[in-house]
Amino acid sequence: MLEKKEKELYSSEIIRKGGEDLLYINYLGAPYVPSLADYPEVMERTIDALIENPQVSRIIFVQQKNYNYDFKETSYLLELAQLYVYLIKQEKILSQEKLISTNPEFFSQRYNEVFSFLLFLKRDPLAAYFEIKKLILNAKILLDKLNPAYRNDQTNYIRLLEEILKLLKEVQLIKAAEPYLEDYSKGEREIYHHLFKPDIIPNFTFTRLISDIPENAEIIDQYSISNGNYDESQVTILKKKDEPKLIYHIVPPENSLSEDYNMLLNLARGVLIEHQPEAEEFTDTERTRQVFFNISKDLLRDLAQNKNIRLDYEDLNKLSTILVRHTIGFGLIEVLLQDRNLQDLSLNAPIPKTQIFVRHQKYDECSTNILPSQEDADSWAAKFRMLSGRPLDESNPILDTQLDLGKIKARIAIIQEPLSPNGLAYSIRRHREDPWTLPLFIKNKMINSFAAGLLSFLIDGSRTLLVAGTRSSGKTSLLGSLMLEIIPKFRIITIEDSLELPIDSLRKLKYDILRMKVRSALLKTTTEVSADDGIRTSLRLGDSCLIIGEVRSVEAKALYEAMRIGALANVVAGTIHGASPYAVFDRVVNDLGVPATSFKATDIIVVCNPIKSPDGLHSWRRVLQISEIRKHWKEDPLREKGFVDLMKYNVETDELEPTEDLKNGDSEVLKNIAANVKGWAGNWDAVYDNILLRAKIKQELVDLAEKEKNFDILEANFTTLANHMFHKISEEVREEFGLPLSDKVFPLWQKWLTSEIKKRKS
Repeated sequence: MLEKKEKELYSSEIIRKGGEDLLYINYLGAPYVPSLADYPEVMERTIDALIENPQVSRIIFVQQKNYNYDFKETSYLLELAQLYVYLIKQEKILSQEKLISTNPEFFSQRYNEVFSFLLFLKRDPLAAYFEIKKLILNAKILLDKLNPAYRNDQTNYIRLLEEILKLLKEVQLIKAAEPYLEDYSKGEREIYHHLFKPDIIPNFTFTRLISDIPENAEIIDQYSISNGNYDESQVTILKKKDEPKLIYHIVPPENSLSEDYNMLLNLARGVLIEHQPEAEEFTDTERTRQVFFNISKDLLRDLAQNKNIRLDYEDLNKLSTILVRHTIGFGLIEVLLQDRNLQDLSLNAPIPKTQIFVRHQKYDECSTNILPSQEDADSWAAKFRMLSGRPLDESNPILDTQLDLGKIKARIAIIQEPLSPNGLAYSIRRHREDPWTLPLFIKNKMINSFAAGLLSFLIDGSRTLLVAGTRSSGKTSLLGSLMLEIIPKFRIITIEDSLELPIDSLRKLKYDILRMKVRSALLKTTTEVSADDGIRTSLRLGDSCLIIGEVRSVEAKALYEAMRIGALANVVAGTIHGASPYAVFDRVVNDLGVPATSFKATDIIVVCNPIKSPDGLHSWRRVLQISEIRKHWKEDPLREKGFVDLMKYNVETDELEPTEDLKNGDSEVLKNIAANVKGWAGNWDAVYDNILLRAKIKQELVDLAEKEKNFDILEANFTTLANHMFHKISEEVREEFGLPLSDKVFPLWQKWLTSEIKKRKS
């Protein structure tokens, strides 16, 4: 970027970045904020620079903030610069041979008229447009008054002016201004505000942010996001006609700072950038950020005193937060990750030419007003390499890692050349701060209460279960919610190559849990243990529930080996890609090489996938199937009726509905669970009653949360407590009546719930 301190005011420089020639013009020290729309001298100075540099694709005015004019706006001025050069050098419209043919006495006046037009062309092209029209009109009036001896000469002059007007009418800026010309008055520049809207980039970052809301855009929603008292951003969801994606328009705090505050941040960034943390320091992200936050506060306080800038406590914290974000942090990526509504962020290559896309929980796919720079993209990649300790280069063009920023957690996938021929690209999956729960999924209609009751029953029954679905179908979130149904007294071992399960949250809820991280199937070499070795190791760590983040590769054989030998007496569950039970069978047996007979060790397959609206513009996550795997088949479970649906999604009612097999008690898995429980063996009514009881309890939590407008009731903390009380009360009822009967358990549990809510209110 232009070195502002060493450049003269209004000096310009061409810098090539990302395959573009960028024109930087220095306005540091200027008595005003540079604006093509407001100041004719700024427009003239810019066109003069473009005359010398006709290959420019963007213009940046450098001040305490950088004012970026994109390709379209730059093209307007480039075309004017080219027209100016054409008229002066090629057509030589100021020469005598162009302005006069037989009457030298007209030369001086005509020269002044055309010269005045050319000045307007660079300073105020709209004024030049009306000026040339006025010159033609006046010349025609004069033609009628002239002696016939002068008329041929005057006609030639009029023809010259009309040729100029014809060229000017074809200029894109004039065409773009046409809708606003009806009320135009010469000299006013309001119309230029419709045509020239800069992206304002604080000098301490390189990423561009389109600050103006697009014209003719309908506001769908507005809300604030925050990461503390000093760090609030405004989000506006917009809809533009003829565009399928909504626009996610964000204004972070760094883009609404005063010039003085921008200067302080720019100076402070220059100091901090020289003291970047070493690679080993990045492994303790939280501590490193806190150290840099304290350093930033001291540095900004000193700079403010030296510059006589008043900086109160709140603003000092705000600026320090921003400074850390744009030095050792991840810039506006961090701001986006503060929004709990966002599920995925995509940064496509080539990054400098493509805005960030997001997937919104409510509004699906949206484009944003953020255009990352190559400098920032490269910087983030370097930091993720340090965080992960893994390579990212031509030999290793894939990097999977995690980002932990306090409560914010995200999975990061990066690719680069040669896999991505246009350079770096990022895919970021934001994890929910707290785990999903079954009551939350009921509220969001991914499942209904009966399905929640059935899944809770299956978990308590220590079944082997796979959650299947496509990418972004909610597999891992659902698996995390099922982990909360495990009674905390049981030990849990999790095995993941990408840390997505809510382990930290479960630990805080007093779960006995051990996390194991294994090598990704995508990596060629690493110091990490392979997934299959991780599974085999878990078998030596004692009786535990085993949770596999995702079954991807050769670890499938080890997983089914563990299932078959019965080494694990508790729940075994994981996620896998597949859109149906048979697709899961096909993947496990044919793709991953597990023997078909070993696949029978799977008890339950839960299929979740997005469903779409008829127009294709909206989608919702739903569980579509809960199926059990029968054990009688030999070769093909589909042909031999080895798959039996317990629940099936009805698209008309938008509900998961129990099948006749389930209603009639024709479920081998549920019968096997009942066979090991006193009072349930051979008693289908008691089993079904317990499933309904669990469903009723889950629904009661959802109904109460809606009634009280207190959705904390649905979060993991309260859900775990509610589950504990359900088991405690069930045990008391069983001891008294022989079975945990629904009509006995539910009133007691409901009484506890009412008391607990009342206690929390007081």
